[in-house]
Amino acid sequence: MATDVFREAILQMREIGAFNFLFPFLLTMAIFYGLLRKSKIFGPPEINVAVNAIVSLVAAFMVWAYPVINGVDIEAKLSSFFAQGIIVTLVLMMAMLGAGMVLPPDYDFKEMFGKRGGLIIVGIVFALSIVIVITSGLVGIIINPEQITSLIPKDYIITIGLILFVLIVMIWIVNSGKPPESSNGGKKPGDK
Repeated sequence: MATDVFREAILQMREIGAFNFLFPFLLTMAIFYGLLRKSKIFGPPEINVAVNAIVSLVAAFMVWAYPVINGVDIEAKLSSFFAQGIIVTLVLMMAMLGAGMVLPPDYDFKEMFGKRGGLIIVGIVFALSIVIVITSGLVGIIINPEQITSLIPKDYIITIGLILFVLIVMIWIVNSGKPPESSNGGKKPGDK
């Protein structure tokens, strides 16, 4: 009977802590390095490669020292987070492929969603990201529920959440009721 080589390799990497520290550390370091190069905080990235590399290395060690020092097992939560994220990405990709099969080739999605189509899509993706963070268990690492409930009573949290929701809806309604700005610099049709 043939053995599953990939399963054995993954289990071996798990034993040495590759999923609990090494891979998350490398991913975090790469993200920090890319952000430092893009932001050019330390000057032109071609000149300051070493500075960007050292800062991203130290920052990644500082980030991943937290789970190790506090004894938090992040391996299962990160695996769940990335697995759920790729599933949502695949579902969105299949929806776009399905839409592409039935819509004309030159169809403009801005017409479908209106001028705020990009904002709607970003909002949906953001909401899905929040759901993924919550369902994967990473929210328990970011926000400790015992600390929140000991500082702020549950009734206050619900009230603040409802007030924020109502404010967001009110702002959205007020902004959607504004007439579109004209391209003539705000002049009335009879003005010269």
